[in-house]
Amino acid sequence: MVKIPPYLKKGDLIGITCSSSKMDLQAAEYARGVLTSWGYRVHLGITVGTSFHNFSAPDELRLEELQDMLDDPEIKAVIFGRGGYGMVCIIDKLDFTRFRKQPKWLCGYSDITTLHSHINRQFGIATLHAMMCSGITPDTLDDEYVRSLATALKGKPYRYSTAAHPLNREGKTTGILVGGNLSMLANLSGTPSQVNTKGKILLLEDIGEYRYNVDRMMYNLKRAGWLDKLAGLVVGAFTDGKETDTPFGQTEYEIISNLVKDYDYPVCFGFPSGHQPANYALKLGVKHELKIGAKTILSEV
Repeated sequence: MVKIPPYLKKGDLIGITCSSSKMDLQAAEYARGVLTSWGYRVHLGITVGTSFHNFSAPDELRLEELQDMLDDPEIKAVIFGRGGYGMVCIIDKLDFTRFRKQPKWLCGYSDITTLHSHINRQFGIATLHAMMCSGITPDTLDDEYVRSLATALKGKPYRYSTAAHPLNREGKTTGILVGGNLSMLANLSGTPSQVNTKGKILLLEDIGEYRYNVDRMMYNLKRAGWLDKLAGLVVGAFTDGKETDTPFGQTEYEIISNLVKDYDYPVCFGFPSGHQPANYALKLGVKHELKIGAKTILSEV
């Protein structure tokens, strides 16, 4: 049975930390203001607005702050400042003993996929694949994707729809939603953080990858058995794709479509999730229904 953390009430405390790459302090303070306007108290961690090479801070400090937020019973949710790189450097040193007894919502995507997958595989606790503080800006303040984060934190069920895509494979299925960033998932293959995909709906998205590398990572998932017994596949945004001097010859969506052509589960492309403003909040570890036809509908069950 999946364990669902308590949903938030007005006055609850949210922690903001940068456990991976650095984030501008002014941007974090803006996001704090928005979260405060939703009725929450917000604590900005000391890794917010700091810099250590590509990271927000050295491993030891990022680890200490995230550990403190996981353990603090007053903090009811943690929203990460941004992704980038760095979670894999500290994941094996985190102690989840208190978190398992008193789980809280952990909100983020991209590099935070490592944390989502580890918690799903090891503890069966739901987490939130959603925009981070870096995605809450004056331009996005009132859009449906920022509102989806507010809705998810309150515990209201959601039903998202998007237009059909020519590569879609139609059908209807239900299953627990897992996954996230393809690069992170491929990196976790064969580790204790590799999520079990059997009977699950798998979400994939990525940014800034060479197309041949997307092909290679998809072959990694296929050869490792990730794709064999899925209930369904949801493919989000693959933004800022790169080519070598000789083009690969397929788009990211064509690559994925080709790698799953021998299976019969429903597959949708172009779902609003990933490194783009159109990024719905999705509860990983929670059962969903996926309907793919004239349009795609993904809803929490």
